[in-house]
Amino acid sequence: MNFEDHFSQRAETYAQYRPHYPPALFAYLAEQTPAHALAWDCATGNGQAALGLADYFDHVIATDASEEQIRRADQHDKITYRVEPAEETSLAPNSIDLVTAAVAVHWFDFDRFYREVRRVLKPGGIIALWTYHRPQINPKMDAVIARLEDDILAGFWPERIRYLQDHYQTLSFPFDEFTLPRFAIQARWSLDQMLGFIMSWSAVRRFEEERGFHPVKPIWEEFLAAWGQEDVIQAIRWPLYLKVGRVN
Repeated sequence: MNFEDHFSQRAETYAQYRPHYPPALFAYLAEQTPAHALAWDCATGNGQAALGLADYFDHVIATDASEEQIRRADQHDKITYRVEPAEETSLAPNSIDLVTAAVAVHWFDFDRFYREVRRVLKPGGIIALWTYHRPQINPKMDAVIARLEDDILAGFWPERIRYLQDHYQTLSFPFDEFTLPRFAIQARWSLDQMLGFIMSWSAVRRFEEERGFHPVKPIWEEFLAAWGQEDVIQAIRWPLYLKVGRVN
């Protein structure tokens, strides 16, 4: 399967407006991992998850098939970035303590990726996959965003977005799965930040290319009324949906 690159053309927007994962998530993953020499963050994008892992692991290898994403990634002394696909890396066999893929695995060739995970993980190593879906703001705003995603952008989403919309419940996961605590991303954002986040969606780019205008335009008055005044800062929450397991 070819690399499905839905984000390189908006790598700068993606890096600027995607929310950051909670520190408690990385602390939990480190607690479950027997050793902390080397972690692999797969499809790292701009390196958000890799930076979180660097607080707990001696070194992090962060890979992404998109050269543009890697070029814009945040640099860190403990992180080595490589342009490599998820399914075939230069990692040594039995060298990795923890594999992570944040909001990414739904784009992979599952069988090939899981074979690569088994090849590079140490015995007893951990794999952690997670995603988030719609932001939770207030009932009116949540309804507007649902309408945007489900109605206005219907037909513009890549087919594999269904795994994200299913909160990874239908995702194959051939590992010894953990019972997990709940985690969520928390942020306080301006209206401009929320619009920037929406701009980073793959379906928005396709919509603009085909229709020639931003998909929020037809519902702008409704969108603004649900948000409040333009200068209002809103508390936003994204529940995280995880699959974490151990190689058996």
